[in-house]
Amino acid sequence: MTGTYQTLTVDLPETESEAAQELLHELGAMGLEVRDREGPTMPGVRVPAAGEHILVAYFDDADTAEQARAEMHEAYPSARLALAEEQQQDWSNAWKAHIKSVQVGRLWVGPPWEAQNAPADKVRLVIEPKMAFGTGDHPTTSLCLGAVDDYMSTHPGASVLDVGTGTGVLAIAAKKLGAGRVVGTDNDPVSVELSRENAVDNGTPDVELSGKELTAVEGTFDLVVANILANTLIELAPLIAPKVKDKLLMAGVLAHQKAEVEAAYVNLGLVPEPGAQQGEWVRLDFHRAK
Repeated sequence: MTGTYQTLTVDLPETESEAAQELLHELGAMGLEVRDREGPTMPGVRVPAAGEHILVAYFDDADTAEQARAEMHEAYPSARLALAEEQQQDWSNAWKAHIKSVQVGRLWVGPPWEAQNAPADKVRLVIEPKMAFGTGDHPTTSLCLGAVDDYMSTHPGASVLDVGTGTGVLAIAAKKLGAGRVVGTDNDPVSVELSRENAVDNGTPDVELSGKELTAVEGTFDLVVANILANTLIELAPLIAPKVKDKLLMAGVLAHQKAEVEAAYVNLGLVPEPGAQQGEWVRLDFHRAK
């Protein structure tokens, strides 16, 4: 597929976002991307400023895009607007360019098409991204991978629970780094299926991956990891905290959400430790008081 299309990028206050989205559709946008500060973004994708949303509208032709820019400027004079021409791509393959391999500690994590480049001295995880979150190269995943590597190096044979396992990357990494019992749960059936495929492909078929509710998972775990969004971490705190025997690692949290998430777990008796930060993303570390 060849040719070009136009994008109109709009930075504006989140209070105006919904009405602006409707207007962009009325002005002929063929598609619309909405970025807020709550959800994870692809690496290299700009995150909106505090209190703002970024809207990216797609148009077939330059005239329609320019007309939309003029009308948006009139309707939202304080919005920051940018028009650009983009090359159309074969999207079925173009997204692969955004998935990069990553080396963290003893680990190399990457997609199948980069597997032949993995260094011989690293523990290799080949993760098929498909439609689940957690390819290794997003800051939240690499923050967790580093901490899992650190923990497993000093606690061989530890039991591990991965809440919201996605592609299974953290659970599989723990197993390959010497964990004992490893359990991963996810409420998305597509993620469960994909994580099981990834576990088999990485030679760790004994990782227990399922859509079980946390209340149905037996026992407590030396290490619990949860790389999910802040509001879900707060919501699940009463279910996650009792599963922690020794250490809890959480990511998917932006810097401005840290205090609220931390408070939810401190209230349940866990002790915070210094975590880590990459860009705007933070990892929260806790341990169970002895």
